[in-house]
Amino acid sequence: MARIVKLEDASDLPLWRRPIALLFLMAFAMPIAFATWSALLNNFVIEVGGFDGSDNGWLHTVREIPGFLAVGVIAIIIFVREQVLGLVSLVMLGAATAVTAWFPSMAGILTVTMLSSIGFHYYETVNQSLQLQWLSKERAPKVLGYLLATGSGATLICYIFIMLLWEPLGLSYNIVYMISGGITAGLAVFCLLAYPQFEAPHPQVKKMILRKRYWLYYALQFMAGARRQIFMVFAGFMMVEKFGFAVHEVVSLYLINLVINMFVAPLLGHVVHRFGERNTLLFEYTGLCLVFLAYGGIYMFGWGVVLAATLYVIDHIFFGLALALKTYFQKIADPRDIAPTAAVAFTINHIAAVGLPASLGYLWLVSPTAVFMLAAAMAAVSFGLAMMIPRHPEEGNETIFSKFTAAAPAE
Repeated sequence: MARIVKLEDASDLPLWRRPIALLFLMAFAMPIAFATWSALLNNFVIEVGGFDGSDNGWLHTVREIPGFLAVGVIAIIIFVREQVLGLVSLVMLGAATAVTAWFPSMAGILTVTMLSSIGFHYYETVNQSLQLQWLSKERAPKVLGYLLATGSGATLICYIFIMLLWEPLGLSYNIVYMISGGITAGLAVFCLLAYPQFEAPHPQVKKMILRKRYWLYYALQFMAGARRQIFMVFAGFMMVEKFGFAVHEVVSLYLINLVINMFVAPLLGHVVHRFGERNTLLFEYTGLCLVFLAYGGIYMFGWGVVLAATLYVIDHIFFGLALALKTYFQKIADPRDIAPTAAVAFTINHIAAVGLPASLGYLWLVSPTAVFMLAAAMAAVSFGLAMMIPRHPEEGNETIFSKFTAAAPAE
């Protein structure tokens, strides 16, 4: 039976066996499979699967269904500890990634994508919950920035491997997927065996909850999911379809992006700590609105590949500021609500993600510019919502309107 250690007693353990070490190891393990899968995906589905924009939209709709069903985590953690569920989900992500190239047909790609997506989304749901439970409010912004940088470092290693060795060694999609998925699954199994089960001081509510006082957080999550899907589905697809990027060229672009993010990500945590969630999110949404407008201009005015690649890197940097949304919730939440709300928020985040990729895939066939204009409008709506975040959010002061209503912590 696994050893259970209370969070306050974890400081007696060796440094490598403490909760924060586990968070960093998981942050390193997950991108090895997911980043490799993402980096090769556009080339794989076009060159092997023969996908067009509509097929790609359907693929990402299927990929997001488990995110929409992330609320199911609440039912599972009644019987399984969050830490165990997160690591088992990581094993599933790695295993599904490893066999991706075995099923090159439309049906096969969709099936394997669904399996890997279940692992990814359930892992992400639990991981976000554990981060907010295990990190203090004072340390969270900075540590989240370093965790983001750790994930970027793991991704960087994968991209260097692919970029330098893809052509010289004549690597195949199958070999790269097998190696990356196997490493992620192996690290997850190690974490299951090597670490005790950590028990946070606040027992989590193990049922679905919707608090009225979290409404702004829910709204921001919904818009973030819709907006991010457009970038995830179509920005990289544009680089291959419009500009004809080969695998090593796509990975080179990702590599540049990762090097920048490794240095920038820790700074983002300090930015949130220094300027607060409200100002950080307002800056993020302003930048994203401008970036999406520029994406549209690439198709409307025929702007070139250098601008497209530059925008892609800037886009990733702005999305890194989304850690401010996590710390905003941490500050306003009842500590017992973190796990169930993480699951509910992940589902809300994916409501639009399930329908948008397929529907916008058809719009893409008619007007790629219109797709990016819609994303810019979503960023503008997010900006308006972020204006409602108070300068010093906390329980009882969740929005700028809280002072006009009676405090109701249980709602």
